Amino acid sequence: MIKVLNIISDSNIGGAGRCVLTFLKYFDRSKFEVKVVVPENSLLIPEINKLGIETIEAGSIAERSLSREGIKELKKIIKSEDCDIVHTHGNMSGRIAAKQCGKKVVYTRHSVFPVSAKISKGIGKKINGAVNMHYADDIIAVAEAAKENLTDSGIAADRVKVILNGVEQQTRASDETVRALKNKYGISDNDFTVGIMARIEEVKGHIYLIEAVEKIKNSGRKIKALIIGTGALEEELKKTVADKGLSDTVIFTGFIKNVNEVLSILDVQINASYGTEATSLSLLEGMSLGIPAVVSDYGGNPGVITHGENGYIFRLKDSDDMAKYILKLMDDKDTYEYMSRRSKEIFNEKFTAEIYARNIEAVYEGLMKK
Repeated sequence: MIKVLNIISDSNIGGAGRCVLTFLKYFDRSKFEVKVVVPENSLLIPEINKLGIETIEAGSIAERSLSREGIKELKKIIKSEDCDIVHTHGNMSGRIAAKQCGKKVVYTRHSVFPVSAKISKGIGKKINGAVNMHYADDIIAVAEAAKENLTDSGIAADRVKVILNGVEQQTRASDETVRALKNKYGISDNDFTVGIMARIEEVKGHIYLIEAVEKIKNSGRKIKALIIGTGALEEELKKTVADKGLSDTVIFTGFIKNVNEVLSILDVQINASYGTEATSLSLLEGMSLGIPAVVSDYGGNPGVITHGENGYIFRLKDSDDMAKYILKLMDDKDTYEYMSRRSKEIFNEKFTAEIYARNIEAVYEGLMKK
């Protein structure tokens, strides 16, 4: 039995937390014993406990990658648990504490964003790479773009394993639920419905979807766009939509708990990110239902969507290019049906929760054999 202690500093449930939860649901309990260190009162705690996994609360790690207090507290926990492997999700305090306790360390990079000049050039790059390689025996990137982030900051390419995220197969909502949701959002049977599921922040590129939808509507097409989620830019974007006379076309849904329900009323998913994006879990969930996507050529998007197979990739920050590909899917039924079928096939080949869990387990087993 291999004993693994996961450490995550998220107080809310974000992408990293969802990946941890997916692994916890699907790992082989006959081979591994897994516990998770989380911040005090983290929203992850009840979700992890539902899976029958023990959580250990640490008061000094909430939303903090590195602190003296965190290292000290985590060292006590690691010594007490006497685990074989410490798997940290972006938490540097956990890596340092684990190394000081003589444990094997796995580090997962869940994000993709522009690398600071301080650590991408010269001595800063050398130091950053050396430190990160010293405090991790295995490094996982959740997308090729995440690996590029790591290598750009000085980490040797052969030290990084790319393990793509995986999600559970979604279940299409009932016809009754679909009718109720369409009625709620004012969607008719003749409307082509696109949706973007992301925090409403500038780098997620919602404005480019709004501009693309404006162009499509002005061409006389029947289209609806759902902006799913909440965020700091929500009120500003609502005003933009109103000023453009699109309030009956672009609908803000707010937070959606049952993701499968809103996915069930979409014809196409949109991802317009240009500042941070690894392997989008919502894109994977949509693929499991056969929903093609139109995505920006940024971050992990090209690792999920193959242009012309399960969707299209548009030029970054280019609403004209996005609109062009949405129109292709609106106008060509045969292409749409092909991409819908390929979305399901590619999901089952690469992105299931089971595949993700087996890949993580392989890292643990390989590390124990070294």
